[in-house]
Amino acid sequence: MHVQEFLVSEKQHPDSGSHSTSRLAYTGVACELTSAMTTGQVSAFDDPTTNVIEVDHQTTGSSVQSSRSRGFVFYLQCAVIVIGFVGTILNGLILYALVASKQQKKQVLIFNQNLLDFVGCFFLGITYLARLYDIDLTGRDGYWLCLALLSEGLAWAPFMSSMINLLAITIERYLKVVHAAWAKQKLRKWMIFSAAVFAWFAGIAFAAAVKISTTDVLGGVCYTHFFWKNQAARMAYGIWYFLSFYVIIILISFFCYGHILIALRCRARVMAAHSVSGPSSTAQNQFKKIKTNVIKTMILVSALFAITMGPVTIYIFLVNIHVHTLQPASFYPVLFIGYLYICSNPFIYATNFDPVKRVLLHLIPCKKTTQPPETIQMV
Repeated sequence: MHVQEFLVSEKQHPDSGSHSTSRLAYTGVACELTSAMTTGQVSAFDDPTTNVIEVDHQTTGSSVQSSRSRGFVFYLQCAVIVIGFVGTILNGLILYALVASKQQKKQVLIFNQNLLDFVGCFFLGITYLARLYDIDLTGRDGYWLCLALLSEGLAWAPFMSSMINLLAITIERYLKVVHAAWAKQKLRKWMIFSAAVFAWFAGIAFAAAVKISTTDVLGGVCYTHFFWKNQAARMAYGIWYFLSFYVIIILISFFCYGHILIALRCRARVMAAHSVSGPSSTAQNQFKKIKTNVIKTMILVSALFAITMGPVTIYIFLVNIHVHTLQPASFYPVLFIGYLYICSNPFIYATNFDPVKRVLLHLIPCKKTTQPPETIQMV
């Protein structure tokens, strides 16, 4: 998740003369520079109002932080580490259950969703664990460590891919329900596998393009989402990201799931008109259960995405277009909520499959499963 947004202004080094100032004018906007963490990277978690890095020819990446700010950053990092590794364990369990129930080939995109979030959560935990240590960022190795790890590049790429894959799941379900005849004739396995592979490559390519162009190491400090060509480029990116990875995802989700519910309701009415009892009545009940399942999934996934990702996405959007300055007191909570989405969304999809449920129940010690749950497959 890209959470580092910084602006720079001219500052005078306290130990130098009145003529020894220098300006970092990479964003084209005058604003105070947020301070760097003691771990050697600039992060949005630092206080832009009370802590300022003074950069000149004699500066070596030093930073000044109040003990309160440093303690707040430390506890926040620990909380994100917990989220990352808990999400890794949960997604790992779901991946195991999908493989054990032999659903990974039947539900390729959902398996891919869990795999993406498993990788994303793992690197999220590793990234924030690395930030707790004072890592030397000198030379080429320091640059690559900054670019790949400390800038959240390895965690952000699979996260971007998971949002693309989420759209693929929604569209696949829409085609199979609303345009069932077309999907049966035209939708092939290789198309679904291609969509899964595309999600990986698209997310990695997008993350790499943004990180490489806006990340660098200065004086042993890792600056990410910092070196924009100009403020216009920064604003264009903020608007494009907000529309592409929040607004459009919500609109497509509601459109597709809304049409799915309408199609299922129409089919249920047709079956009710031609059935009295027996097998037809059973089939009608099955359709009702499927419809309920889809409704629950739509509400959970759409609401979870809108609620958890909305605040942080809107906040970063406002910062990118320079309408709002980064305020840690309000930014920390929305960032924390946004991270929760990474480890919870795939779990909603996977636990709607009864084969996966049975595998997970068998992992619980002393759990009695005398009667298997009803089989209500996802559409």
